[in-house]
Amino acid sequence: MTVQKQAEAARVAASTLALATRGEKDAALHAIADALVARSPEIVAANQRDVAAGREAGLTEAVLDRLALTTDRVAAVAEAVRAMAGLPDPVGEVIRGSTLPNGLQVRQLRVPLGVIGIVYEARPNVTVDAAGLCLKSGNAVLLRGSSSAVHSNTALVEVLRGALADRGLPADAVQLVDPSSHDTVKQLMRARGLVDVLIPRGGASLIQSVVTESTVPVIETGTGNCHIYVDAAADPDLALRILLNAKTQRTSVCNAAESLLVHADAADAFLPRALAALREAGVTVHGDDRVRRYDESVRPATEEDYATEYLALEISAAVVDSLADATAHIARYGSGHSEAIVTDSTRAAQQFTAQVDAAAVLVNASTRFVDGGEFGFGAEIGISTQKLHARGPMGLPELTSTKYVVTGDGHTRS
Repeated sequence: MTVQKQAEAARVAASTLALATRGEKDAALHAIADALVARSPEIVAANQRDVAAGREAGLTEAVLDRLALTTDRVAAVAEAVRAMAGLPDPVGEVIRGSTLPNGLQVRQLRVPLGVIGIVYEARPNVTVDAAGLCLKSGNAVLLRGSSSAVHSNTALVEVLRGALADRGLPADAVQLVDPSSHDTVKQLMRARGLVDVLIPRGGASLIQSVVTESTVPVIETGTGNCHIYVDAAADPDLALRILLNAKTQRTSVCNAAESLLVHADAADAFLPRALAALREAGVTVHGDDRVRRYDESVRPATEEDYATEYLALEISAAVVDSLADATAHIARYGSGHSEAIVTDSTRAAQQFTAQVDAAAVLVNASTRFVDGGEFGFGAEIGISTQKLHARGPMGLPELTSTKYVVTGDGHTRS
């Protein structure tokens, strides 16, 4: 089936979903979760084919980690779907409303976007997260994953569609777009009028390709070149805990720290300990000359290093002379995702949060917290680094638009 035919079927399904009650959608989500657990062995078996092919093709360990599904990971995905059922339904929520002096009632309501296209790389958990969030928010979804996850995604979508049909909802609300050709991505990007919005999730090249070539409106998710800035007033012990968590707790995700900035006044007390701890954790540090004088194992940092999202046990590092220099460095190299300051100074924290332009700014906390689940939103569709409509972790409300409903009693305008 062509992407256009799939999109046409999705529009029909979306019109049905727009009438579905919360109870009907939640029942379908629970059915999906149950089916995922029941059919976990075949899902994992399909995934193992993808992982084996990926390893043979030379995919990095970071990519293989994102690709892999285990029985425990499938169970966690299913639990996330159940959690979605417990979240408030955004559809129909009144954003604002009033009765005008002439008696006309005006209400602004949340409504589904309609048909959402998701273009993503080797993360089969996104297949379920995206489908569940779109279902809960009343949207149909076209899922275009990567060819490296084709067996995993095929198995997952079969489970999703079967559960929808069993609960009396249209199976075409969830469809998998053929990943074997780049042409299907182009067709999806050109399906204006059939697809209401595209959301790309993946590396910088994928995101930029969709943003620059699509005629369908795009919600831009971004790469995560996230910084940890250790201020002059930072507690070294606190800063070390935050740095190690942000860099090493899970390296293959977009909210992992990729850059370390240390105020010159804190460098002597902090950097020797930090560099030793990073080295012990297996992290390769790429630093400027001021960092390298503390540890001969630090590699010289290049401009490319400071702009890189490593998604691996690597980090760039620099010593800065002021908070202003730190924010300037972030403005130059950051990706607008998540930036953190470690400080005991309220004034420094306020200046940092005011000046740093990012979807999330953290004070004395790891960047790993920037996540829809950690924020209490349930699963997320992605982390938006744009400034229109949605920014930061995108949960259910971000998958809706609004509609004005105006109710009168024979009102006419003079």
